[in-house]
Amino acid sequence: MSKDIRIKKGLDIKLVGIAEKNTTKSTLSSVYAVKPEDFHGIIPKLVAKEGAEVKAGETLFYSKSDERILFPSPVSGKVVEVIRGARRKVLTIKIAADASQVYTDFGVVDVNKMSEQEVKNHLFTSGCWPFIKQRPYDVVANPNQAPKAIFISGYASAPLAADLDYTLAGKEAELQAAINAVSKLTEGKVHLSVGANSNSVLSKLTGVELHKVSGPHPSGNVGTQIANIDPINKGEVVWVVTPQDLVVIGELLLTGKFNAERTIALTGSKFSKPQYVTAIAGAAIEDITKDNLIADNTRVISGNVLSGKQVAADGFIGFYDNQITAIPEGDDYEFFGWNKPIFNKISTSRALTFSWLNPKKKYDLDTNTNGEHRAFVVTGAYEQVFPLDIYPMQLLKAFMIQDLDEMEALGGYEVAPEDFALTEFICVSKQPHQKIIREGLDLMRQELG
Repeated sequence: MSKDIRIKKGLDIKLVGIAEKNTTKSTLSSVYAVKPEDFHGIIPKLVAKEGAEVKAGETLFYSKSDERILFPSPVSGKVVEVIRGARRKVLTIKIAADASQVYTDFGVVDVNKMSEQEVKNHLFTSGCWPFIKQRPYDVVANPNQAPKAIFISGYASAPLAADLDYTLAGKEAELQAAINAVSKLTEGKVHLSVGANSNSVLSKLTGVELHKVSGPHPSGNVGTQIANIDPINKGEVVWVVTPQDLVVIGELLLTGKFNAERTIALTGSKFSKPQYVTAIAGAAIEDITKDNLIADNTRVISGNVLSGKQVAADGFIGFYDNQITAIPEGDDYEFFGWNKPIFNKISTSRALTFSWLNPKKKYDLDTNTNGEHRAFVVTGAYEQVFPLDIYPMQLLKAFMIQDLDEMEALGGYEVAPEDFALTEFICVSKQPHQKIIREGLDLMRQELG
């Protein structure tokens, strides 16, 4: 029996460029990259030096704070370059891929006969532990803290998000094996959320408590679902896994191979043919988007337009991402743009904008913020799109002034940067909400543990 979650507050941003439901296999990139910055809060200790030969699944680096947490190479090949920044910080590890992939054999296991510690050890050894993240703080899970529950969001509500019903089709065995494994990591429940009208393979899995979600974005955000199902209090921890990462874990358990291949949605108006491609995590953007990307005045984003990260055309897809978005770069200015009717942009305000007249219209938006950074203006707009039982502006201000008592009292443990992506989108003050929240969470983690 499923439990319904209906979200009323939020905003669906309808953009042109949704991926068509056909999948092509991208060519194997000549070079792949693993970036430690994708694993926020991790201080890497390098294992594979330049010139080392590695197999897919073999360790590249580990976490300085916990040597059990290993980070694997997504492909087999040769480590050709380690790019370092200030104070010799490791920024990027590049691997030249072999023409024929060789996988580290971690062995086929029967999860049903394994204990909790044996499951943990297997995930440590294989490099799959980084797929498990924790709330609070939105970082790689601390294995020394027992979670009260595990959450999986199988409903993607972000703009142009990949259709999980399509990308996960045929992956029932891998998903069920992974669920059987992660369920041993908590004494609580494994909460799985799907769309209210979804026919996803996720809704057929056993060993989970199923929730059906409906409503505008951010109803698909796992933070929204946690707040509605089992909110986080001080001293509590929950773990989060995405469905595409469950597939990797499940394949590891069933075959003994770490296979980081996933189905990626190419979305946005700057793709000639928005579609799905299969590629390995860390692949070069130019190889995934070959002969499809319109490179003229384009911003390429690894992830969705609200919470994704801008990457160069010669960059690499993020380790956790299953979407690449390409939209026009907003580097132009409109003459008297603030003083005339606007028909081609989305706004929650009805002042000079008319998107509310046609809620189903799709827009070709660019990256222009239509204004400059200024002090917070109290409009009440944040509360219209923010479904959590939290005062968003007050929490943002507490994070900005680094008032730890207020950060705790106003709900800092419950939020992640992506929860503030919509408030940042509609912000008339043009404040970087996600950056403020990320820096505040880092401070809380450092000072409060």
